[in-house]
Amino acid sequence: MLSPAVSEDSSQLVRLDAAVQAEVSRTPHFGPVLFGLHAEALAGLMVEAGEPAWRGRQLAEALYRQLLADLSAITTLPKPLRQRLMAEGWQVGRPAIAQVFKSVDGTERYLVECLGGGAKTVETVWMPEGDDGESGDGTDSSNKAGIETEGEGKSWHRATICISSQVGCAVNCQFCLTAKLGLQRNLSAGEIAGQVVAVLDRHGVQVGRDRVNLVFMGMGEPFLNYDAFMGAVRLLIHEVGLSPQRMTVSTSGIVPGIERFAQEPAEVRPKLAISLNAPNDTVRSEIMPINRKWPIEAVIDAVRQVKFRPRELVTFEYVLLGGVTDQPAHAREVARLVRRTGLPVKVNLIAWNPGPGIEYTMPRPEAVEAFRSALAGEGVPTYLRKPRGRDIYAACGQLKRTVEG
Repeated sequence: MLSPAVSEDSSQLVRLDAAVQAEVSRTPHFGPVLFGLHAEALAGLMVEAGEPAWRGRQLAEALYRQLLADLSAITTLPKPLRQRLMAEGWQVGRPAIAQVFKSVDGTERYLVECLGGGAKTVETVWMPEGDDGESGDGTDSSNKAGIETEGEGKSWHRATICISSQVGCAVNCQFCLTAKLGLQRNLSAGEIAGQVVAVLDRHGVQVGRDRVNLVFMGMGEPFLNYDAFMGAVRLLIHEVGLSPQRMTVSTSGIVPGIERFAQEPAEVRPKLAISLNAPNDTVRSEIMPINRKWPIEAVIDAVRQVKFRPRELVTFEYVLLGGVTDQPAHAREVARLVRRTGLPVKVNLIAWNPGPGIEYTMPRPEAVEAFRSALAGEGVPTYLRKPRGRDIYAACGQLKRTVEG
């Protein structure tokens, strides 16, 4: 587990955890769990139990395609085998939605129970119709055509699920409520992927037909839990059947993590978003202390190592803090910075979402529009993310395991 403080030893920030599978399969307080094991590991488990290896594929199908959360419900396995597994203490062990908070705009925020490491909850968000964060990214996700919802009980054409990678966060961005928690623990690959599967199950999503985007932008810094994050991505791609081109991971600028990410094959690599949030190193170091270790140019140099797909863009996320990062001069600086990168870039603007105990102020609507217009006028593709779920503390930067909403 990582220390709550950001270590100066970058190797510790993204160290390889060789025991990821062991952590997934045996939680400390609840016995062995199946969810989080890939099909090959499940096959090995069945062989060890004296069963044919193809029973592992049946298990994987039940867990990740049929979305079954109870071992007794996996009727493709013979009843004596199910009974034996349960007698040995095995369970599905998929993270479960413990509490639901519903916004007036249709957004839902969940407290999700995870079995490992003290059974702490983590937050996950469902946004029907998304927040326009994917606009201009080269996918067709903003096109609502082709999704039949009538008669199926669905009130949405597309949706976005915002996923957490850690309980709390060590990065300490000054404008973010999650920072108030510090880092409590890393999530396992199964706990990360399980958030997605629990939400897919809740909303009756048909994978391969319904248009759902995943954003690893919830609690935590994914690149400080790199192996578990990528393990979850592989589970979601290979076992659940989701596309990496409908996934986006956001990082505060963990250079060793970006460099590892650049080496991932395209077939398992989500799209990349960088939380820029400031026009220069001086301002960024004040609001994002991680910048003192890896300044903007170091982050951009690392991003240049990524081999982007045709028409793929890297997103610069930019939180507008009233009077701090939302001035016209800041917009001109950001435009120069973006052009200087030479990268295929778009900018997503986020009007800061308030939270208790944080001293910043929301930008004025006219300042937001002036900033957007200034970037667009400089030829920078710029999009404004809609605030979703502000009234239930579900918006960007508001996740803190809040029990009101």
